[in-house]
Amino acid sequence: MDAKDVMKKPMPTIDDIREALESILLFIGEDPSRDGLLETPDRIIKSWGELYSGYKQSPEEILSKCFDEIDGYDQMVILKNIGFFSMCEHHNLSFIGVAHVGYLLENKVVGISKLARLVDCHARRMQIQERMTKCIADDIMRYLKPKGAAVVVEGQHLCMQARGIKKIGSSMITSAMEGVFKNNEGGSKDEFLTLVSMSSTY
Repeated sequence: MDAKDVMKKPMPTIDDIREALESILLFIGEDPSRDGLLETPDRIIKSWGELYSGYKQSPEEILSKCFDEIDGYDQMVILKNIGFFSMCEHHNLSFIGVAHVGYLLENKVVGISKLARLVDCHARRMQIQERMTKCIADDIMRYLKPKGAAVVVEGQHLCMQARGIKKIGSSMITSAMEGVFKNNEGGSKDEFLTLVSMSSTY
């Protein structure tokens, strides 16, 4: 069955999902009828509304509100240490971490909260960290039209720590550099990496 066939399948109902989750509980050796698990399928379904809320968000809408009055500011804008929570598409296990997002503006800026919202938009989906990192940078380039965008993401993956290789404390770092950052034009990439690595004084 290819992707087109999957998309043709009817959307499952809440009852379908609840029944599937009860089957999963049976499969792992549990009893879905015991007191502690009676409402677990409904709790899981409710949690998905938060964990996968990124599918219902639009990066274009998030970045649509910009400001042109920048009083001649033409340097880098960086938002550091944006905490995120995401789900690995390979094992359906979580990975959490921080993202550092920057751009070199052309003639407009976006509210800094929108950069955090953009990270959440992409984080709250099933995916791999590499794709998440690239999509954040691509959307900044697409909708803000800056001279460049830079994104560094550091995540700890439960699929690496709770199963498989079982390496507690391991972290993965990914980066996406676009525009002037890609070729380190004017030392922009070096400046970005230096600034995001600096310890906060607050």
